[in-house]
Amino acid sequence: MDNRFNLIDEPWIPVADFGRVSLQAVFSRPELRALGGNPVQKIALTKLLLAIAQAAATPKDDEHWQQMGWQGMADQCLSYLHQWHDSFYLYGEKPFLQMPQIARAAEKSLGVVSPEVSTGNTTVLTQSQKEQALQDAERAVILIQQMSFALSGKKTDNTVVLTEGYRGKQNNKGKAATGKAGVSVGHMGLLHSYWMADSLVKTIWINLFTQENISELAMYPELGVPPWEQMPAGEDDAIAQKMQNTFIGRLLPMGKFCLFSETGIHYSDGIAHAGYLEGKADPTASVDFSQKKPKALWVNPEKRPWRELTSLLQFIEQGKSSGFQTYQLQLPLKRLRDTCDEFALWSGGLRVSSNAGEQYASGTDDYVQSELWLTADLLGSYFLENLKHEMQLLDQVKNALWGATVGYFRQLSDIDKSGSGKAQPFVANQAEKATSLFWQLCERQAQALIDACDNTEEGRQQRLQLRKVFAGYAHEVFDRICPNHSARQMDAWAQKRPNFSKYLQAE
Repeated sequence: MDNRFNLIDEPWIPVADFGRVSLQAVFSRPELRALGGNPVQKIALTKLLLAIAQAAATPKDDEHWQQMGWQGMADQCLSYLHQWHDSFYLYGEKPFLQMPQIARAAEKSLGVVSPEVSTGNTTVLTQSQKEQALQDAERAVILIQQMSFALSGKKTDNTVVLTEGYRGKQNNKGKAATGKAGVSVGHMGLLHSYWMADSLVKTIWINLFTQENISELAMYPELGVPPWEQMPAGEDDAIAQKMQNTFIGRLLPMGKFCLFSETGIHYSDGIAHAGYLEGKADPTASVDFSQKKPKALWVNPEKRPWRELTSLLQFIEQGKSSGFQTYQLQLPLKRLRDTCDEFALWSGGLRVSSNAGEQYASGTDDYVQSELWLTADLLGSYFLENLKHEMQLLDQVKNALWGATVGYFRQLSDIDKSGSGKAQPFVANQAEKATSLFWQLCERQAQALIDACDNTEEGRQQRLQLRKVFAGYAHEVFDRICPNHSARQMDAWAQKRPNFSKYLQAE
């Protein structure tokens, strides 16, 4: 096959407010602000860009990282890409991150590897769910996603095994097993986080791990070699086993072995990496390993990532040894504080459901992401304490709104006369609707709340003003969900409308 569509030269990476760019453009154009695409694409592409930067320019320590700067890192990455130019062709004799031997697997349409596309007998509700022919640029992004974000299911063809004697693709009966979920997805969709700067190339630089950082990372104490330099020949050969224990091997885990055809894709389970329950996780994932059974932070469309900020940043508390750990946030933070005046914390992912080994996005499942800007002086000893306090009070406001809504509808009807104290389905549904709308309104002020959580008198006054805004949102939602048109409605509304005087005066 002729070598064509080189990822270094061709535009394929989605960039916000710009369009698609090449790998060379990412490291040569500092005006590019941030990645585009959906949250999963952003995480997968960030992992690829970090793998390139780690292979080209891993600094020795924080001092070396600062001396190198983002320009020095970018220059080294461009030299590295020039050196390995022939390994980045999407099609050809050595297609990028693909396994020509997997051509024996059944050919599938590209829609089966995209969770938002309806395939088979799945109902098509909108035009965007309909499978369409994809350009080479879109194929390249899908390939990167499959390395770590593939969903489990029977569409994966595990009848093809490349490592002789390997049984990891068989079930208990010795037959081909259902395809495994990518290590970056897990069971329900892991929440991923990393730091952001005001340009894409700086974002890569501030998230770069030093050799010292990697030596501290007990899960992956070695840097490793990227797969385009040394591709595995099978699921469990010496190279694959090495990739399971290296940092770059986790950035690009090759969880699926893929090969593009003219009209679709051949794919099968690839290298089986350990998940968080086995003591290993992506540095961008948040896991509490201090418990007997490790606990992960999952994507939750009902609880947007800004509400998880206290969990994501708990490690900045002095002497805190338990709780969620996110190494991608934790290890670079010290040098980030010393170098950057302002930076953002990006979090996101995809919530998925599963049934009989098949993962899919259904019902309330959705993509989720948030981008919250912080300053170096804000992340002091009182920031997290103030933020925790405000979030606890906000949760109390939410509970009061929920209870008031339940009380309103109970007073208006004979729906619940059981005396059980539990809201019946209709009442509970209205209360859930109210709290969901409340959090949506509060999200508008998430950045303002974070900015106000310093320990100055000005910050304290800003927090008090924001409480008036949040209380106003709660009243606005109550008035919308609980009308007061008739006499009976007015009576129930007046009796049950929540009072937030204690919240407004709380210290």
